[in-house]
Formats: sequence, structure tokens, C-alpha cells
Amino acid sequence: MAKGNRFKDKDQKKERKPGRIRRAVQGFRRFTVDERVRKIFGLTCLLTSVILLISMSSFLFTWENDQDKISSSWSDLLSSRDAQIDNNGGSLGALLSHILIHQWFGIASFGFIFLFLLMGLRSLFKVQFLPFKKTFTYTLFFMIWCSVFFGAIFQTRYLFMGGGFGYFIAGWLQSFIGVFGSYLALAFIMLTFLVAAFNISLKLPALPSGKKPEEPESEEEEPEDIPDALNTVKAAPAEPEEESPLPEEEPPAEPEELDLAPVMPEEPEEPEPTGDDGIDFSIEEQPAGETEQEAPEADTTEGPPMAEYDPTLELSSYKFPPADLLEEHGEGVIQVNKDELEANKNRIVDTLGNYNIKIAKIKATIGPTVTLYEIIPEAGVRISKIKNLEDDIALSLSALGIRIIAPIPGRGTIGIEVPNQNPQIVSMRSLIESEKFQHTKMDLPMVLGRTISNEIYIADLTKMPHVLVAGATGQGKSVGLNAMLVSLLYKKHPSQVKFVLVDPKKVELTLFRHIERHFLAKLPDAEEPIITDTNKVINTVKSLTIEMDQRYDLLKNAGARTIKEYNAKFVARKLNPNEGHRYLPYIVLVIDEFADLIMTAGKEIETPIARLAQLARAIGIHLIIATQRPSVNIITGTIKANFPSRIAFRVTSKVDSRTILDAGGADQLIGRGDLLLSTGSEVIRIQCAFLDTPEVERVTEFIGNQRGYADAHLLPEFVDETAEGSGTLNPDDRDSMFEDAARIVVVHQQGSASLLQRRLKLGYNRAGRIIDQLEAAGIIGPFEGSKARQVLIPDEMALEQFLNSQRSNDEGNEAPLS
Repeated sequence: MAKGNRFKDKDQKKERKPGRIRRAVQGFRRFTVDERVRKIFGLTCLLTSVILLISMSSFLFTWENDQDKISSSWSDLLSSRDAQIDNNGGSLGALLSHILIHQWFGIASFGFIFLFLLMGLRSLFKVQFLPFKKTFTYTLFFMIWCSVFFGAIFQTRYLFMGGGFGYFIAGWLQSFIGVFGSYLALAFIMLTFLVAAFNISLKLPALPSGKKPEEPESEEEEPEDIPDALNTVKAAPAEPEEESPLPEEEPPAEPEELDLAPVMPEEPEEPEPTGDDGIDFSIEEQPAGETEQEAPEADTTEGPPMAEYDPTLELSSYKFPPADLLEEHGEGVIQVNKDELEANKNRIVDTLGNYNIKIAKIKATIGPTVTLYEIIPEAGVRISKIKNLEDDIALSLSALGIRIIAPIPGRGTIGIEVPNQNPQIVSMRSLIESEKFQHTKMDLPMVLGRTISNEIYIADLTKMPHVLVAGATGQGKSVGLNAMLVSLLYKKHPSQVKFVLVDPKKVELTLFRHIERHFLAKLPDAEEPIITDTNKVINTVKSLTIEMDQRYDLLKNAGARTIKEYNAKFVARKLNPNEGHRYLPYIVLVIDEFADLIMTAGKEIETPIARLAQLARAIGIHLIIATQRPSVNIITGTIKANFPSRIAFRVTSKVDSRTILDAGGADQLIGRGDLLLSTGSEVIRIQCAFLDTPEVERVTEFIGNQRGYADAHLLPEFVDETAEGSGTLNPDDRDSMFEDAARIVVVHQQGSASLLQRRLKLGYNRAGRIIDQLEAAGIIGPFEGSKARQVLIPDEMALEQFLNSQRSNDEGNEAPLS
């Protein structure tokens, strides 16, 4: 029995050390991530670079005069006020220059100025001009190589060209392999470095006869450079083996099981029953996730001979946000408490035994917040009998959030989910750094959290294809939305996905206002990137239906069925942009509080959303709708029918749970990010990743500080035809402001409703009607998607001639009637 229960105090003490070290490291990371610390560090680096530049430049001309004073001790030089130092950097500058140039690397020490300057600019302005790790390594190598090279050249004269380091290393090389041998060795080292770092070509030039010497061709193409932002992803430390309570290591192909029963060494495959109850009890603990890969593999697919269209070319300098913008919450290691597992197992067995339900086997799978006890009842036990004992089991365990899954699909067991006494926080950073997320091939990957078996769960929004999110206030709904959006920001380029953010509460999604010129889409007349007004929400959703119809027309003309096929043809330059074809980014509509829109707009908002949900999947428009009131008048049958993927955080009643999931269970969650994901075929319990507000701000500010597009992605203009004074367009029935609007459009050479709104103080509906009248009159061209309308009249003189001809035509038409 002692061998089976390897839960000793000594082992537990060993487990605490890594936890304290990890907490110390996390505390240091949080300290360095602080905005004030970064700014102070950046200013310090910039000041150091300036001081070194002044001191080292002055040292080149004053070292002879200061040599006798510098040779004295540091304390004498710094404390003496009578010492006359000619260096412009004073005593401190003279000492630093003497150490760096004279004793270390010679004139190559000027590389330190470049490194301090680079660190200062990166920390102070959050701008990464060069890949820091590569730049630091390459600069250090060139400093050492140049020091030795100059030391070899000036070996007979001890000058500061190579410094003391280069002088002595070069002298040792020349005594060991000779003068020419040292030069050959330095040349070999430099060529080797250039080939390894930059893959320079060493091919011979073409011979005069046109023949080339036979050389083996490279079989593998050098992989492209991985974006530097992804290079900053650090590998998570591997878990020490002492933390596993297994008495023996299991084969790697098998899931790791923690067997609490005594096991005989001769027959490990047949564990004997534990205790007197004769029940086989084992614990299955999944690995905490793989975070060893630093970055995804670069795409090395060789393109066709003709250059393909690159949608990312306009923002080719865009850097993906690094993972160190996020924080590590919690220790990231599930603490296995043998006493808690044994106590829960005994209570479950005793409770079922009171009702004459005998159990053959129990296996515990430990998750971050919940442990799943899978039980196999003996033959003849009805499943419904166990299902009806849910409240009795919850009473015996004295725990909130007990949920019974009878049976578990595909396993042939009955599951009882019991909350852990010490739940673990699932950090968003650990999920972003994981190999599974970095190497995912999904089109729109959203990392949601960890499942009950502690596996990372990533959902592809294009496969879902729309998500309905519900949960009571304070149960993690807003954090879940932030996790979904941040996941897409970490994987997609601004040219590949656009967000339409609707926030009636005006406070939840404002964190993403910084990425307006990168990832957000809005109406042409919208002033704010985040939509908060109900009327503007209606116009925006209807504008998305116009965009959907236009995209379907493009797919029809291109002979493509989905947006993926269409973009592949456009990238391969098989579609003509002059015919209206363009690269289509994915569009994700996020509505934070759907209940408020339904209460204020009703069918006016429900109908276009239902139409988008029915048709927009193939052309890349996806919806994420959240509400804290999952009642039947909010989540209607029309909405539910088109949202097969639903996420339920904790709700207050079983009625709300059935409304969102068509099943119970959401009312029995423990809150704080505990959720149920219904994919239509199964219900998965997930602990949502935790993402704090400052982390979201750092990510969005990192993106917002980079160069973006001139404006947000513009959606099609929408004119409400049912508004007052509107009707069928009649070119002869023009607005009284028609001529004034025409002059403004021609003067500015820009035809848009927002321009008329600002200049003429008009409402959007009236400005839209005037735009249609200008198009019918031939003053501006037709709508061209996100592009501005073309103005067909070049100047004011031509416009006045055009208007006079229009007036004369009107008078001529009216003359016979008089």
C-alpha cells in the first residue's frame, strides 16, 4: 500500500521550490512589464549611449594627456578634485573609455553605443527597428572579430585600435599558427559567420565559355525569416519529474495515469483493488500543454514563376505582438492533492452505495478547475438512477458546480465533474506560447482555454461559423470576448481580418480603439471606430448585408464557392482587378450586449443578423454575439437556428441554460471563466483563459503604434430607403442642396456622404440621397467598395457649364406645358 501511495511530505517539499522560483520570475516579469519601468529603463539607455559617444570620441584625441591620471586607482581619480582631465566626459567618461577602448575591444567598442541606443528606443517608444536578439548577437560578434583583427594588424605597435583583448588574442594566435595562419583563421571565421547568419552566395561567376563548374544544387530552400515578434515567444520550463506522483514511468505513447492502488512490481498491468471496497481507482492527469516551440514554422512553399499578389505588402513592416506583453497568472502547474481525490472518491462511492449502486471502477482526470471522475457501474445499473442522484452527490461533497454526464459520449462511462479546492488560473500567455497555437493551420484560430483534461482548446471561427455567447454578469463573458479577439490579433495580419465592434455599453470594447487603422471596419460616415449608437448599429449590420451580396457577386463571376477559393485565385493573379475583383479579408462582427439591441430595435436588428448568419459563412463574414440575458425573447428561435456554436458561462437558472444550450448544466458552473461550449454534436467544459485589462491595452497599443492604413476599412454606404422624405430615386426630383453639394464634391474631388454631412450639416440619410442623385446626374461615379467614389467633373467651370445645361434642359421640357 505504501508503494502505491507515493504522496510523501518530502516530495511535496521538493515541489514547492520550483513554485517559489517561478513566482519570483513572474514577479520580476511583471515588474519589467510595468510601463513606468520601461520608460525609465529606456531613458537610462539613451543617456548612457550619449555619454559613451561623447567620452569615447573625446578619448581618441585626449588619451595621451589623460593616460597618467587614468592609470591611477578609481577611488583616487573620482575623489580627487585637482586632477585635470581633458576628456569631455570628465573622470567617469575617461575611465569608461579607457576600459572599453584601451583594455577591451579597441575602436570596436563603439558598438556598445549602438546597442544602448537600440535598447533605449525600443523600451521608450515601443518600436522595434531591428530584431533585438539577432542584432545583439551580430554586433557582439563583429566587436570581438574586429578587436582581434586590428590587434593582429597592429601587433608590433600597442595601440588602442584592437584594445587589450584583441592585442593578446592576436598575439596568441600568431605564436600558435603564425602570422599568415592567424589571418586565414580570421577570414575563415568571418566567412563561416556570414554563411550561417546571412546565407551569402559562394557560387563562382560564369565562365567565359558559358560552362559552369559542376556544383551540387541546394536541395532545401532556406526558410524565410520568422517574424521577430514571434521570436520573442519564450519556451515554458519543462515540469520537473518530481511533481508526478507516479511510482513508475509510463510509456510515452500511453496517457499518464496516477494509480492510487497498490501495484505489484511483477504484474504492473493488473492493479489489485484498493482498500476494502474492491473498486479500482486511478487518476489520469494530462500534460499541462506544450510550450517549447518559440515560433511557428515559416512558410517555405515556393511560389510560381510569376510573382503572386501579396496582400500584406502594404504593411510589410507590420510586427506581430510579442508574447511578453502578456502576463503569467498562477503557477501553471496543477497541484495533485491525494487526500482530496481520495475523499471525493469515497464520498461518491458511499453516496451511490446508499442507493444500492455498486461501482466497478473510478478514474479521475484532473483539470485546471474541475476534476472529472469517470465511473463504470456494475452490470444491471440504470444510468438514469445515477443521474437522478445529482443533488445527493453535491450534498455529500459539499461542493458547488457538480455536473453529471450520463453517459460520456464515446467512452462508455458516466462522468461526475467536481470542482477542485485550489483551482488554477489559465494564463493567456501560456496558451499563446504553446506549440499547438503557434503551429495551427486554422484560418481564424481562437484559443478559448483548457479543457477538463487540461488540453488547450482552439476553435476555428470559419468552421463554427458563428458564436453565441451568454452568461450572467461577472462570470467571465467579457474576458472570453477579449481572449477571442486577442487570439486573432496574434495570428492574423491586418490585411487578412477586419473587426466590426458593437458595444452598446460603451466601456467593454473601447480597449480596441487603438487598432482602428489596422483591424477595424466602419461605415464611411462613422467618426468613432467602436459603434455604440443603436441606429448606427442597424445601418452597420445592413451595410454588412450589402457587403455580403457584393461578395457573392464577386464569387459568382470568379467561379469560386468560398472566400478561400476566391482569394487563392486572386493571389495567383487569375482575377482582373479592373473587373472589380479585390482581395477579401475576413470580417468578424462582435456585438457585446445583444439584449440591449433587441429591446431597442427588435426585428429591425434581428432580421439582418439572421440573414448574415444564414448566408455569410461562405464569403468570410462571421458573427460573435454576446448577451447577459439569455431569455427566449432575446435569443429567439430565428437566432438560435443559425448559431450552432454556443458558449455558456454560468447563468442563474436552468431555464437560461436550456435557452442557450438546449440542455442544462450552465447553471451548475462555478463561474470565474468556467464555461460550456456546445458545438452541436457535443458539449465541452472549458476553463477560459484569463486576460487582464492592462494586457489587452499593451497588445492594442503595440499594434496601434505601428504604421497602419490611412483609415479604417470602409464598409459599403447604406441609405435607409424607408426614412422620411425618401422614396424611389428620381433624377428630376432633386434635393434643394443638390447644386451646393455638387460644388463641394467637385472642389474637394471626393464623393462621399460623410463629406456632405460635415460641410452642409446634413443627416446621413439626406446626404446619402444626394450622393445617389449626384451619381444619377453623372457628376460622380458608382460605389466601388472601400474606395472613394470617382468625381467625373474635373473643375468648377465644367460643373457650372454642366448645371446650366441641366437647367436649360429642364426649362425646355417645361415650356410645352405652359
